[in-house]
Amino acid sequence: MADYLSVRLQEHLRFIYPDQNAETLAATLIDTMNLRPNDTGPVAHQNHWDQSDVLLITYGDSIQKTGEKPLRTLHGFLKSKLADAISDVHILPFFPYTSDDGFSITDYLAVNEALGEWEDVSRIASDFKLMSDLVINHMSSRSRWFDNFKKRIDPGKDYFYEGNPKADLSKVVRPRTSPLLLATKTEDGERFVWCTFSEDQVDLNFKNPQVLVEFVNIISHYMDRGVRIFRLDAVAFLWKEAGTSCIHLDQTHEIIKLLRLLIEHRDHGAIIITETNVPNRENLTYFGNANEAHVIYNFSLPPLLVNTLLTGNCRHLKTWMMSMPPSQNGTAYLNFIASHDGIGLRPADGYLDEQEKLALVSGIQRFGGQVTMRRLEDGSDSPYEMNISLFDALKGTLESGPDQWQLQRFLCAHIIMLALEGIPAFYIHSMFGTENDHKRVTHTGRARSINRHQWQLEELEKLLDNPYNHHAKVFSELNRLIKIRRTQLAFHPNATQFTLHLGLKIFAFWRQSMSRAQSIFCINNISNEPQKLALSDLNLISTDHWVDLISGRIFDEHNEQFELMPYQCLWLSNVS
Repeated sequence: MADYLSVRLQEHLRFIYPDQNAETLAATLIDTMNLRPNDTGPVAHQNHWDQSDVLLITYGDSIQKTGEKPLRTLHGFLKSKLADAISDVHILPFFPYTSDDGFSITDYLAVNEALGEWEDVSRIASDFKLMSDLVINHMSSRSRWFDNFKKRIDPGKDYFYEGNPKADLSKVVRPRTSPLLLATKTEDGERFVWCTFSEDQVDLNFKNPQVLVEFVNIISHYMDRGVRIFRLDAVAFLWKEAGTSCIHLDQTHEIIKLLRLLIEHRDHGAIIITETNVPNRENLTYFGNANEAHVIYNFSLPPLLVNTLLTGNCRHLKTWMMSMPPSQNGTAYLNFIASHDGIGLRPADGYLDEQEKLALVSGIQRFGGQVTMRRLEDGSDSPYEMNISLFDALKGTLESGPDQWQLQRFLCAHIIMLALEGIPAFYIHSMFGTENDHKRVTHTGRARSINRHQWQLEELEKLLDNPYNHHAKVFSELNRLIKIRRTQLAFHPNATQFTLHLGLKIFAFWRQSMSRAQSIFCINNISNEPQKLALSDLNLISTDHWVDLISGRIFDEHNEQFELMPYQCLWLSNVS
């Protein structure tokens, strides 16, 4: 195995580091990863998921209990309230940090003491497939490595990327408006370090192969503690070259291929997910030839689905769906509509025009949200991300404002997400219908805090036990819908999907199981008005028995006409 793996690794290493001894470096990586001898490697194009896979995204301290470490509280809540609904858990960075709610890490190999310890992480990993962030692009400016960079000693001396303030950096693509270069005093003079995101998040220098070795060691450490899914945070910005956009460069893709090779040789069921919040065509490149990311985020889904439900028009969502290539076996999409970050607007490029984006931004602000900007090549600023809780983002329409359909519109969004090709991912606050947390924004001064509420366990449990508030209604219904979805073969992440054309007020598509035994017609009224539909429009097979999996209603007359109420959805299946 080592010989075969070494040859494969050397191919990638020669491309990334043409001046290095590829054979020696490959041997170092194999040893660092603690790979087993005589391993024949993973089977190509193998799916590591099925229709039962549902991911929950959460911070380690999203739920808190007095006198108990948050990771233990989270584990207890997951086991008691969500064990039948979710299979995978993404715990957002649980390491010591200095800013950005965990994404400015000081020590990759330690657990934040305020959250718990490695044993708490491993306990969660024993009950759920655990996903961890690999914050691979940058590190805290107050980390030991960066202190050593300033002292000009190892480890850290050459671990951070430096830029030339006199160089033309106008082509660099960035998600922020803050200065790109940070002037830093060191033991041998002033240096200018690269900061894609903030002055406290200093970009790592992967041109130094020792940085790659360090991260392979970090990955090995995580796998020892039960991590099976790796989210490569901000990986698109990993490699920099003067005079380029410094995003999606070839070396970045090659490093992802190399890391996948190592990870899946260590654990054949381990998965890489790339976090690349960019326009759809760029995002799709991270599948490679089924040899880069196993899974990529469907970043275009959140802005397009929210826009669809706020306008009552599914034209752009249909265009997007028809443009999406089916994922090969061994790859899958991760479908989400809310996360710890805001709703990105760049992934809507090519679908929404500028007027439509501005109208959407205006509507989100009307519903209590905020908008962050990014710096363009010409020096101007453009809306980059909408910061709002998903429940409040769907409280009305762009035309009429808030209305009585907020709960139904919110559930409709998740019913669509659950049925789409790919693996569904729920942000923990969507499970509760959490509203905008303006107090937290005031406290932190950061727009993203609006959707990062921290629940006290006692308060949350009281709300969930009271069936008359929207939190309990959301939690109960989403759990019910998830459980239905998890048993349908036609909802396998790689099952066939076709777009149906039933006008602009009804967003509809067809899923068929890989065995072709089950078909599900997913029919969604995305407007605030009733819509009439005839079953004959769907060309249902008349010899089959059709039932709506959501309501349990049986459809015997294949020419039957019926009315869909505002935001009502059907999962018409020939297998109940």
